[in-house]
Amino acid sequence: MPPIQFATPAPTFEDVWRMFQENAQQFKEDHRLMKERMAETDRQTKEHLAETERQMRESERQTKEHLAETERQMKEHLAETERVMKERSAVLSKQLGELGNRLGEFVEQMVAPAVVRLFQEQGLEVHEFFSNVTSKRNGEGVEIDLLVVNDGVLVAVECKSQLTIADVDSHLKRMEKLKRLLPLYKNHRALGALATMVASDEVKAYAQEKGFYVLCQNGEGIEVSNTERFTPRTW
Repeated sequence: MPPIQFATPAPTFEDVWRMFQENAQQFKEDHRLMKERMAETDRQTKEHLAETERQMRESERQTKEHLAETERQMKEHLAETERVMKERSAVLSKQLGELGNRLGEFVEQMVAPAVVRLFQEQGLEVHEFFSNVTSKRNGEGVEIDLLVVNDGVLVAVECKSQLTIADVDSHLKRMEKLKRLLPLYKNHRALGALATMVASDEVKAYAQEKGFYVLCQNGEGIEVSNTERFTPRTW
């Protein structure tokens, strides 16, 4: 049999060596490119981390500035609120003082003469009247704005700028312990009265139902608001 003939001659040693060198060169080139890419990736990563850190520091700075500004505004607001509250408190104290003075004048100049007339209309003579009576005995206490007295009858008057149902109920309790805490008048016939600058018809009717005289400011004077059929309660 004749020998096999190859179309392409077998590579020589020089061919193999050349291919080996070319592959080695390509490997070096690929390795260089990989290093460059890794270096670029590392650079980009460091830049990204640096930018992220910068943004975080900037955000932290802005947050601190915002918190500081918020705290400053809150302090200013609290200081302003405190100032306004002090001003309002001063105004309220002044108004309460003026109201107290006016109520005192109301008792002295209008209520006392009206109760005296009330006695006189019943044929009674007024012997004494006392303002701001206070008595404490055995752990109990009572305060009366105006006490009008003769030898056998007394009228305990509670004065309010604006009369309420609660004020009526409080005066009922006051009348229940009046003679117990003022034993000097234990044999007197005690009557109750409520004097006010302002009162609704409902409150006036309730006070009358409980047996009280109701004295209301009307213009420059005081009038008795009770109906003709009214019969005062005696304590």
